[in-house]
Amino acid sequence: MLDMKFLRENPDLVKENIKKKFQEEKLPLVDEVIRLDAENRAAITEASELRARRNALSKANGPLFGRLKKASDEEKPAIQAQIDANMAAVKANDARLAECEKLEAEYEEKIHKIMLLIPNIIDPSVPIGPDDSANVEVERFGEAKLPTFEIPYHTEIMERFNGVDMDAAGRVSGAGFYYLMGDIARLHEAVLAYARDFMIDKGFTFCIPPFMIHGNVVEGVMSQNDMDAMMYKIEGEDLYLIGTSEHSMIGKFIDQIIPESRLPQTLTSYSPCFRKEKGSHGIEERGVYRIHQFEKQEMIVVCKPEDSMLWYDKMWRWSVELFRSLDIPVRQLECCSGDLADLKVKSCDIEAWSPRQQKYFEVCSCSNLGDAQARRLKMRVKGSDGKIYLPHTLNNTVVAPPRMLIAFLENNLQADGSVLIPEVLRPYMGGKSVLIPEN
Repeated sequence: MLDMKFLRENPDLVKENIKKKFQEEKLPLVDEVIRLDAENRAAITEASELRARRNALSKANGPLFGRLKKASDEEKPAIQAQIDANMAAVKANDARLAECEKLEAEYEEKIHKIMLLIPNIIDPSVPIGPDDSANVEVERFGEAKLPTFEIPYHTEIMERFNGVDMDAAGRVSGAGFYYLMGDIARLHEAVLAYARDFMIDKGFTFCIPPFMIHGNVVEGVMSQNDMDAMMYKIEGEDLYLIGTSEHSMIGKFIDQIIPESRLPQTLTSYSPCFRKEKGSHGIEERGVYRIHQFEKQEMIVVCKPEDSMLWYDKMWRWSVELFRSLDIPVRQLECCSGDLADLKVKSCDIEAWSPRQQKYFEVCSCSNLGDAQARRLKMRVKGSDGKIYLPHTLNNTVVAPPRMLIAFLENNLQADGSVLIPEVLRPYMGGKSVLIPEN
């Protein structure tokens, strides 16, 4: 969410940014919110003047009451008339003040709703394009090998190890759920444990957050469109199931003033994630690729504004390092303007190589949100000079199985159906160096 003062002083820049994001339907919102802001400030000014006048009238009545007690019978009517006139003026004044205060509340609510819809200012380095088809490949890491044997669909690989049961999950929970079992379930947890320790070794603090959050936190961490498309609400309560632990991890700092000496906040969190995943998807997004429930290790950073781009580069590079340690080739893909969520300043995807499809697919998403989440959540930092400012927030996927398992299984599958376990993962798999299929 933008600062109202910034928008008021830079309406053309805000409109140009909206155009870069291909959201022309939002252009009228800029003029509308500026008009409402002017009317709101006028109401605030009038209310301030009315309060000052009320105080002056009340103050003036003090001496009059004193004079009334000492006055002669001839003087009392005139003094009483003045007191009555002042009190009538105070009453009229208070009625108008109540109207102004009501207007202030109405204007502020309307302004807040509009400001939630106006996208954040994107970084100048972001490529301009209408949708993900305009995302730009930046760099590849590792050799994307072509298979010399047929690689089955990922659930077929898992079934060879008796490692997945989609039918039972369908009977119990419906489409978009799964049972993982045996070595595949163990592999799933091994990847999460390795990712946890990987981030701890980078200096991050491990955290297990709440898996449900209040509506004001949801509004603070994500755009309205994303909220409607993703979040499951608990019926009858002000609680939502998290779509990613970033939501509750950033929400941890709501309404807080953080001493500058405690920055940066670097946290890595485990959580289950719950998503509606509305819409139809292609055949390659069946199985455990696009599901309603999954587990994830996340990293978040809260830092000084001048440090956020340095952290952004560190964070996506750590994703590359982790996937390469698991023998998975990846590439970095810069997200274009039209593919950025409204709160994001800059974002990139890390995509893993799929030997079966012979193309890359998303496994991580790294985002710099500037001060948008901090402003929405009223997160502040107190500098060493005593000044208060807004921090920047960033997030990135460390690893999100079971989708990540697709890349892992395809890239480590052998012609005989076995799956190699990279050295870094073996301590989490009881020392196993290879998985042998049961079927």
